[in-house]
Amino acid sequence: MQRWLRYFFYTRNYTFVILQLVLQGLVYIEYTWEILGYCQELEFSLCYLLLPYLLLTVNLVFFALTCLTNPGTITRTNELLLLQVYEFDGVMFPKNARCSSCGLKKPARSKHCSVCNRCVHRFDHHCVWVNNCIGAWNTRYFLIYLLTLSASAATMAILSATFLVRLVMMSNLYQEMYRDDFGQFQAVNTIFLIQYLYLTFPRIVFLLGFVVVLSFLLGGYLCFAVYLAATNQTTNEWTRGDWAWCQHCPLVARPSSAESQSNQNIYSQGLWRNLQEIFLPAGPSYERKKK
Repeated sequence: MQRWLRYFFYTRNYTFVILQLVLQGLVYIEYTWEILGYCQELEFSLCYLLLPYLLLTVNLVFFALTCLTNPGTITRTNELLLLQVYEFDGVMFPKNARCSSCGLKKPARSKHCSVCNRCVHRFDHHCVWVNNCIGAWNTRYFLIYLLTLSASAATMAILSATFLVRLVMMSNLYQEMYRDDFGQFQAVNTIFLIQYLYLTFPRIVFLLGFVVVLSFLLGGYLCFAVYLAATNQTTNEWTRGDWAWCQHCPLVARPSSAESQSNQNIYSQGLWRNLQEIFLPAGPSYERKKK
C-alpha cells in the first residue's frame, strides 16, 4: 500500500490526468445521452444546452497549458535573474540560502519540489491532477482551468436540476396523493419526489448529485485560489505562515508582536498589481529584457 501511495502522490505519473479525463468523458456522455435529449424535447434554449460544451473546450485548452507549461524551473542559466524578482523577507525566505537538493541559490518564494526534483520559481504546490507544479509561469493557466472546471460542473448541475423541476411542474406530480405502507393516503412531499425521480431517472439523479458535490468542492477551492491570488500569496506560503485562523485556539501559542510583524506578507501590492503579477509573470520575456 505504501508503495502504491508513493507512486500515485510522490512520483510524476499520468494516473490522475487520465482519471480526470475519463471522469469528464463519462459525465459529458451521460449529459449528452440523457439530459440534452430530454431538454430539447422540453424546448430549453439551445444556448444554455451548449454552454457546457463551450466550457469543456476552454477547460481542455487551459488544462493542456497547465500540464505542459514550464512552471518556472530554476536553472543555472536563469538563477541570477530570478534572484532579483522578489526581495527576501528574512523569515520564510532567507537571503543567500541554497537548495540542499540541487545546490542552486534559492530565489525568494521558490521551493524545491520533491516530486519533480526541481526548484520552482514562486512555487505554489504540486498538483497531481495536472502532473505538474503550479508556479510563476503557469498559475494563470491553472486559475482559468479551475474556473472553467467549476463553471462546467455548476452549469450541468443547474441544467439537470432545472429539467427535473420542470418535469415535476409539468406533470403536476407535487399535487398528487400516494398510499403509504399502512394504506393511508398522503400528500406528495419532497422525499417522495426524490425517490420517484430516482426510480424513474436514476442516472440523471446520480449525475446531479455528483456534479452538485463537485461544484461545491471545486467552488470552495476556487475561492481559496482567488483569495491567494488577490493577496499575492502562494499555497506554500500560506501553509508556512503564522496560521492566523487558529491563533484563537488556546492550545496554540500566539507569536510575539515583533515576530507577527516579521511574518506579514511583504509581497502584496494591492489587488490590481497582485493579479497583474499572476497574469503577466516575470518569465522568459523578463529574462530577455535583462539580457
